[in-house]
Amino acid sequence: MNFSLSTALCLAILCGSSAIHAQTNMKPSDTEYYKPVPPTVTLNKGIPSDAIVLFDGKDLSKWKSEKGNANWTVANNTLEVKPGTGNIETTEHFGDFQLHIEWKSPELIKGEGQGRGNSGIFLQGLYEIQVLDNNNNPTYVNGGAGSLYKQRPPLAQVIVTDKWHVYDIIYKAPQFNKDSLLISKGTVTVLHNGVLIQNNTQIDGTTEYIGLPKQVSHGPGPIILQDHGDLVQFRNIWLRKL
Repeated sequence: MNFSLSTALCLAILCGSSAIHAQTNMKPSDTEYYKPVPPTVTLNKGIPSDAIVLFDGKDLSKWKSEKGNANWTVANNTLEVKPGTGNIETTEHFGDFQLHIEWKSPELIKGEGQGRGNSGIFLQGLYEIQVLDNNNNPTYVNGGAGSLYKQRPPLAQVIVTDKWHVYDIIYKAPQFNKDSLLISKGTVTVLHNGVLIQNNTQIDGTTEYIGLPKQVSHGPGPIILQDHGDLVQFRNIWLRKL
């Protein structure tokens, strides 16, 4: 063994023994800290105290349409698409968030594929998480319920026997520099009735019906619910800013 190699080995052994010695001399309190204290969140009927309630079953005061007031139907604590009136969107815009939303396909089953129980939830107005009747209704997999539309299919198809579907969506917005160039892509995680169906999924750009995703520089944006012509219902919509 040459001198330089033996010296290096000795130094490595000495450093390792010093690190072990330092570790064994540490106290539990050396790796504990008490501030800052995380904010306290309480739950009221399942809704976090720091959440913004976007629809509580009473009115559409936090929503609008492209033409002005949101004109979807509110009855029995639910919000129902009013076909032909257009999409509705939140009056407030958001960046990163946790979104809870419940939806149900129309009672009257008609159509097939993309023509049955179709709507969508657009994050920042640009990235669609698909809403679609997925009970015995085959379609292209990256357009099924829970898909990041035309980009990523869900990891599993969750069939709901009591008809109400629940999406819990964790969204991290893409970042752009001052020159509108993309720094980092957005991501989305979706739980469908408690089942993980999108796992930190990278968003490649806008969810286009025709063509490839586009990168559009933007800041905060609205939550948009889609009028696709079907009587899809929604309820219990709330959001936490992250």
